[in-house]
Amino acid sequence: MYSPKYTITNKILSQIGIIEAAKEIITNAPLVPAWEARFREEALVRSVHYGTHLEGNSLNLSQAAQVLSGQEVVARERDIQEVLNYRNVLKYIEEFQSNNLSEKKPLTTEVLKKIHRLTVEKILPPEQCGVFRTNQVVVKNSLTGEVSFRPPSAVEVPFLLDSLTSWLNDKDTAEVHPVLQAGVVHYEFVRIHPFLDGNGRVARSLATLVLFLGGYDIKHFFSLEEHYDKDAESYYKALQSVDKRIVESEHSGDGDLTFWLEYFSQGLAIELVRIRERVQKLSVDIKIKEHLGGQQVALNERQLKMMEYIQQTGFIQSQIFREMFPDYSDDTILRDLKDLIEKGVLKKEGATKSARYVLIK
Repeated sequence: MYSPKYTITNKILSQIGIIEAAKEIITNAPLVPAWEARFREEALVRSVHYGTHLEGNSLNLSQAAQVLSGQEVVARERDIQEVLNYRNVLKYIEEFQSNNLSEKKPLTTEVLKKIHRLTVEKILPPEQCGVFRTNQVVVKNSLTGEVSFRPPSAVEVPFLLDSLTSWLNDKDTAEVHPVLQAGVVHYEFVRIHPFLDGNGRVARSLATLVLFLGGYDIKHFFSLEEHYDKDAESYYKALQSVDKRIVESEHSGDGDLTFWLEYFSQGLAIELVRIRERVQKLSVDIKIKEHLGGQQVALNERQLKMMEYIQQTGFIQSQIFREMFPDYSDDTILRDLKDLIEKGVLKKEGATKSARYVLIK
């Protein structure tokens, strides 16, 4: 059975600590359902766009969003199909997670084949969809043409994947932190390179699925793909760091995954911190929530900015509004304030120009 080699360094521990803290805040944030739906939709669009852009898809983020919403986009048919396919993959892994809540199902090679079929549907010939490669392949640097990676021979693929899934489903592996499990599976799947095309997308979606199954779905708010695409060179270097002899050897499965796992955990930490900060801006102060009997409050961007200012200074006055909202009329700002007062969040103290708006205690 596969047995990954790595050291749990202080950096990995630190990143997992950050992940845990962010997860706790995001999971318990008092967001209204409408905001949660918006966050999930945005994460889906980002995952689909950056996950395919990393592999050379030419659509931008806006175009990917248009394709996903059913709008017509003038672009290569393959690019459009890749976006639709990756959306289907992400929906499949969400369904797999949901079904697993009632009946635990192991991750098998058949699941991997299913993910691959969804990834390359209408892109590869049907006989290559969900079918392991039967010949030796190499991965080349797209700029220099040099061989950067030599996967194992085709005959080894089924055995290597069986070994990987056996490790993942083993009771001892349940003691390994889900972030490390996901990172290991991501790397090993890329190393094995079981299909002729689509391996990167399958590896990233598989890592996400492992996180989901380990209790780290985090409301489906995050996108690992965005972090990788923003610095693709670092992503590929981290993957190749596992075994520096990767070009000379066809058997690189004995490499040390420590640096890769540091990179992987850092990427998830960065993404979750970004989401945590945004969630915190959208979450009403706990005192307000308690005052309203636990009622959740939806605020627009201007109101959120007002709340942040008040929580920093204790109050807000009309004199600051021109500086904070130069592009909005006085009437718009007054409507926002009136709405906050009617919701029981703020109260007005004083009159005319000296009036202050403060949180209701």
